[in-house]
Amino acid sequence: MPTLIVFCHLRWDFVFQRPQHLMTRLAEHYQILFVEEPVYSEGQAYLKKTAVAPNITVCQPHTAIHAHGFHDDQIPTLQTLLADLVPSGEQPVVWFYTPMALPLLQGLHPSKIVYDCMDELAMFKNAPKQLLQRESALLNMADVVFTGGPSLYQSKRDRHANAHCFSSSVDAKHFRQAQDREISHPDQAHIPHPRLGFYGVIDERFDVELVSRMADAHPDWNIVLVGPVVKIDPATLPKQPNVHYMGQRTYEQLPKFLAGWDVCLLPFAMNDSTKFISPTKVLEYMAAELPSVSTPITDVVVPYGDVVAIADTPETYIAACERMLALGEDEKLALAKRMREVVAGTSWDRTATRMHELISSAVPGNKAQRLLSPAQPEEMEAGVANSDVSTVKTAQVRVAKSA
Repeated sequence: MPTLIVFCHLRWDFVFQRPQHLMTRLAEHYQILFVEEPVYSEGQAYLKKTAVAPNITVCQPHTAIHAHGFHDDQIPTLQTLLADLVPSGEQPVVWFYTPMALPLLQGLHPSKIVYDCMDELAMFKNAPKQLLQRESALLNMADVVFTGGPSLYQSKRDRHANAHCFSSSVDAKHFRQAQDREISHPDQAHIPHPRLGFYGVIDERFDVELVSRMADAHPDWNIVLVGPVVKIDPATLPKQPNVHYMGQRTYEQLPKFLAGWDVCLLPFAMNDSTKFISPTKVLEYMAAELPSVSTPITDVVVPYGDVVAIADTPETYIAACERMLALGEDEKLALAKRMREVVAGTSWDRTATRMHELISSAVPGNKAQRLLSPAQPEEMEAGVANSDVSTVKTAQVRVAKSA
């Protein structure tokens, strides 16, 4: 089987989402080496390898360098650690979730380059300043580009001739388990109904003020939040007694939490970090056949506005939750029927199969081989990290044309 090297800004054992869904399926066709960002560790640098699933090995670099992510300071050490990742002479497919890892292409001799743009990372909190520059170079080198939703596709389609939209999909069988309300997780058994729930990463995309307003407006509601708190101060989160934090849970546990909820929440803040998001959970909520309420995220409103209640202010959001809680049996049945129709139209299996077909049929541009070859000694002397072959002439031309 050919080797697929994946550079990802998300850890494999973090929230189970798009990278994990796709890689566990693409492992049918590739030996996958999933390279995470470095972990700080005293002493000599080393690469920890862990088999996490059939044909998937997570490669976690440990370095004594105080620099976050695929930072320039990390690159020389990482290149040494990854030098023997694939056998001599093999040309792996290289897949990027973050353009920040682009300098690590040096020495890998990729047969093809894939960029799966699942988020507009440049708009996230504490985004590296080189990210946009490196993304321009990656878009120039990539043989095929995937985007995580229609908004991102509109943003990238004119920047690559072989770009394709693959919105977040769903493992319907897994989340249909929640239709059996008897499997509700015991950790929420003490919480009275009605329960309004959310699971996912709680970060700058989460509307803290909205949830707080909901808790104040309805002390009789219980808001259940499942997921890790990241990049924001936990002290800023709602502290009302009817807001319940369950922490990060495994993918296997999520249907059990869903099974005990009355309404599902998508309380995203409307800011730069959410402009291009395509939430995976919206289809998972539908597979559970539970009513849900969202703020006006474009990739929820446009495809699912007839299924998901949309509200753009705290007042209208609270009112929408009230309506969803008050649905009659006939209304619930009609909504569930529409949800089943939507969910039937997609699956991670189909998405992964189509992606594999597109990778297989892509004609290698070999731009990385030319741009990263020793034929440019003045660039390679400093290493890709410093020269950023990132902007590698072609990216400089792109910027010049844009200007």
